[in-house]
Amino acid sequence: MKKIWHYLVAGTILLSVTACGNNPRKTENNMTETNTARNTVTWAGDSVSAVCELDGVRVCWIRDNVQEKLMPISLFPDAGKNLIDSLSLQGGIPSTISTFLVESDGKLILFDTGMGDKNSRMMEGLRSLNVAPEDIKYIYLTHFHGDHIGGMLNDNRKVFPNAEIYASQAEYDGWMAMDDNKKQQAVKTMGAYQEQLHLFAFGDSLPGKVVALDAVGHTPGHTVFQVGKFLIIGDLMHGAALQLSYPDICASFDMDKAAAIKARKYYIQYAKEQGLVMAGMHLPVPAFLK
Repeated sequence: MKKIWHYLVAGTILLSVTACGNNPRKTENNMTETNTARNTVTWAGDSVSAVCELDGVRVCWIRDNVQEKLMPISLFPDAGKNLIDSLSLQGGIPSTISTFLVESDGKLILFDTGMGDKNSRMMEGLRSLNVAPEDIKYIYLTHFHGDHIGGMLNDNRKVFPNAEIYASQAEYDGWMAMDDNKKQQAVKTMGAYQEQLHLFAFGDSLPGKVVALDAVGHTPGHTVFQVGKFLIIGDLMHGAALQLSYPDICASFDMDKAAAIKARKYYIQYAKEQGLVMAGMHLPVPAFLK
């Protein structure tokens, strides 16, 4: 299999990003790279995808949303007007709907699948990397909300026919116990992939040197995944410009606010102490944060 990362760089103008390092520099091909001794990040000018490399592990961000995305302030009811004004966030909080692609041991791993609606750009992002849906070996799901599992089906057909699907047992059990109107999409999607579905326990090591970690709160089995020095945080934060400094503030989507706050505080500190780069499904472009 050809290395997917070559396709991202070829023929694009890359812009400066500071999420994974410092000291940006221009390259001969009109790229801007941000480097430290062991990591680099390059951001494609079309804003569809970006690559962050750390200690030999490369993670590719793929943006699913079409237009610029701002999380509305109304999504954070505990954030008072004075706080929002002090942070200059009156117009909304920069965000994305994102997925992430990792190549490990020659296998392609996709973390979440975006909305899957007619405007979704995930497939465009995969094509830009010369990756077909059939090439995806594993899909690791942070949770079952529609903007994370929506890309798995198209007209009731499996989009990723060869992929093994991994989700937490707690997430699966939690959703299956919900009211029919809430769980309809999850039931339909997991049912379509029933023969390929694997349910893990928190702490399990998964194929591709990925570890599944307990981040329950946003949903019953919300999962953070660690691969090398990357922490793929799912919906730990919906508005990083607000919640990084004020982790006690929840988005209204968080099902268990107390648990979500606990998880958010824990992993922000964990990433800091361990020197990890966070890759988040709703972090602003390019969805990497250190």
